[in-house]
Amino acid sequence: MSVLMQQVSCLKGIGPKKQEYLRAMGIENYKDLLHYFPREYEDRTNSYTIAELPHGERAGTRAMAAGNAFTKRMRNNFTITRIPISDNTGKGFAVWFNNPYTAKQLKKNALYDFYGRIERHWGEVQIQNPRISKAENNAKGYQGSISPVYSKHGRMGTRDFESMISKVLEVSIGNIEDMLPAGFREIYGLEGINYCLKNIHFPVNVKSLEKARYRLVFEELFLLQLGLFILKKRTGDSKGGICFDPVPQEDRMMDLLPYRLTKAQARVWSEVKGDMESAGIMNRLLQGDVGSGKTVIAALALLKAAANGYQGAFMVPTEILAEQHFETLRDMLLDFELSIELLIGSCTAGRRGEIYRRIQNGQSDIVIGTHSLIQEGLVFSRLGLVITDEQHRFGVRQRSVLAAKGGNPDILVMTATPIPRSLGLILYGDMDLSVIDQMPPGRKRVETYVVSERARDRAYGFVLKQLKEGRQAYVVCPLIEESESINAVSAQEVYNDLVNRFFGEYRVALLHGRISGQEKERIMRNFRDGKTDLLVSTTVIEVGVNVSNANIMVVENSERFGLAQLHQLRGRVGRGTHQSHCILINGGNSRIARERLKIMASCADGFEISEKDLQLRGPGDYFGTRQHGLPDLKIARLPRDMEILKLVQSAALKTANDPGFFTDPKWLGVVGRINEIFDDKNLPIGTI
Repeated sequence: MSVLMQQVSCLKGIGPKKQEYLRAMGIENYKDLLHYFPREYEDRTNSYTIAELPHGERAGTRAMAAGNAFTKRMRNNFTITRIPISDNTGKGFAVWFNNPYTAKQLKKNALYDFYGRIERHWGEVQIQNPRISKAENNAKGYQGSISPVYSKHGRMGTRDFESMISKVLEVSIGNIEDMLPAGFREIYGLEGINYCLKNIHFPVNVKSLEKARYRLVFEELFLLQLGLFILKKRTGDSKGGICFDPVPQEDRMMDLLPYRLTKAQARVWSEVKGDMESAGIMNRLLQGDVGSGKTVIAALALLKAAANGYQGAFMVPTEILAEQHFETLRDMLLDFELSIELLIGSCTAGRRGEIYRRIQNGQSDIVIGTHSLIQEGLVFSRLGLVITDEQHRFGVRQRSVLAAKGGNPDILVMTATPIPRSLGLILYGDMDLSVIDQMPPGRKRVETYVVSERARDRAYGFVLKQLKEGRQAYVVCPLIEESESINAVSAQEVYNDLVNRFFGEYRVALLHGRISGQEKERIMRNFRDGKTDLLVSTTVIEVGVNVSNANIMVVENSERFGLAQLHQLRGRVGRGTHQSHCILINGGNSRIARERLKIMASCADGFEISEKDLQLRGPGDYFGTRQHGLPDLKIARLPRDMEILKLVQSAALKTANDPGFFTDPKWLGVVGRINEIFDDKNLPIGTI
C-alpha cells in the first residue's frame, strides 16, 4: 500500500476529536492531508520596524506589548480590542475585531512577533487582526521564512495543520509516485510532485512556492478538463444518437407565436435543431437570463421530438415550477394535439399509476415533472429528448438516470444562473454551449437602488406604498434565524419586525429551507395566487415561479450575497406590466461591498455581472454543492489562473485525442485519477 493511503489516525497526536474534525473535512488519509493547501502565506522574509510598516499591506514586526488590552463594544455586539505596541522607532496598536481574547493573553513589556494587515490613519499605525507568537519561541528570529496559513476547522488551526502535514512529509517525500509522465512535465515546465508538495506547504523561498503552485494548479485543471473532453468526445463520436427529421410543425409553431423570436433565440434554436438532426447525441447547455425566452426553445425541441414519434421529458426542481411549465407549454402547443402530462410528488397513487401506464404505452408525448421522473417504476415507451431546467439543482447522476430511461436521448440543460464564460470552460467542458444574450423587446428594466441600514425604514415605506396600490413584494434575508457568529439579520427576525411595525394589516408569509417541501409549495402557491401580499424568504425563492403582480424586492444584508445570486433573485420581479424595483440594503462598511453593489445598480446583464463578481470574489459557490457533479477546486483560482487554464486546455485536448492514451502505461496514473474524479459522479471514463 502506498504511504499516502495511510490513515491519518496513524499520526502521533491525532486523537478521536481531531479525527472527527478531519473526517468532516473529507480528510481520511495522508494524501488528503497533503492536498489540504494553505489559504495564504505570511511572507516573513522581511521584517519591518513600526516606523517602516507599509500601509495597506500584510506585514510583520517585532514589538513590545506596551500596555493593557482595552475592548470597546459597538452595535450588534461588535467588539474592537486594542493593545499598544512599541519598538525603538515608534508606537502603534495591535487591533482585533470581534476577538477580545487574544490581546488579553499578551504580557505587558514582553516581546512578540506580530503579523497582520497594516493601516495608517491620522498618524496612528495599526496592525489589524495579527497573528502573534512570542519572540523567544522563534529560534531563527523573525526573518527568513514564508509561513503557511490554513483555514481553521473546529478547534484546529494553522499550528495543528503545520504539525500534521510536516509529519506526513517526513515519511512520504521522495516516495510519492508522479502521475504525470516525465516527458509531459518537461514540455510544460512542471516540477516533480515531491518537490511541489513540500514547497506548497513549506516553501524555501517565493520562487519555489511559485513553481510548486504552478504545477499543482496545472495538474488540477488538467485532470478536470481532460475528463470532460473525453466525455464530450465520446458523446460526439457516438453514432447511436437519434437523427430527428425536419418537420413542418416547427415553422407552424413559430407562425402561431404572438411574437417573433429574437435574433439570439433564432440562433440558439438553429444550434439545438442542428444537434437534434445530427447522428450524435445532443449534450447542450442553454444559458439565458430570467425572461430571455428559454422556454420557447424547449417547446420547439419537445414539439420536434413528438412530431418524430418520440417522447420528451422536462425535469424541474419544484412542483410549483413544474405546474407553471405545464401550463405554459400546454398553451404554447395547444394547436398540435399532443398529450402532455404533469407528474409530481403530490399526485395520488391512482393518478400516478394511470400516468405511468400512458407513458409506458406511448400515449403520452411530453412529460413535465420533478424528481418523480427518475423513479424506478417509470418506464418510457420511446424517450428521445431530456430537458432539465435550473440544472444546478440536479446532480449529474440524476440527469444520467433520466437519460438512461431512453435509447441515447438528446439532452438539453437550461439555466438562468449567469456563469462567467471563463468558469464555463471548466464547469461545462463536456457540453456544447448556447447563450441567449438578448432580452425580448418591451421588457422593462428593474430599477435597482442601494441604500444603507439608516434608510431601511424609508425603504419599507416605499414597499408599503406599492402594496397599497395592489402589488406584491418579496423580502430576502441571508439567514433563517439569528446567529451569534454572523452579523446579519435573519428571516425570522425580519418577519416579526415587519408584521409588528409596518405590515400588520397585510398578509405576510415566511418561507425558508427548514420548512417541509409540501409546506413550501403551499406558501409559494398562495403567493402566486395573490393570497399573500408580502413574502419574507431566504434564497429558496432563487428558483421560483412567475408572479407578475410582484413588482418589488428588498434584499437585507445584500453585501452577504454574490452578485450573480443577487441578479438571479432580482429576476423574480419585473415579470409584469408594472415598473419593478429592487432595493439592496447594505449592512456592511467595506469598500469592496460598496463597489460590488454599485455594479448591481448600474448593470442589468447577468453575464457581465457574473464576470465582475468572479473578479471581485473568486469562484465561490459555482463549484461544490451548487454544481452537484464536479469536484471543488482545491488550489486553482479563477480568473487569476486563466493563463494556466488556456495552456491546460491545449494540453488536455491533445491528450484526449491521443488514441494510445488509455493503453499507454505512462498515463496509467492519470487514467486512474480521472476515474476516481468522475466515477463518483456516475460518469465513468472507462479504459477503452
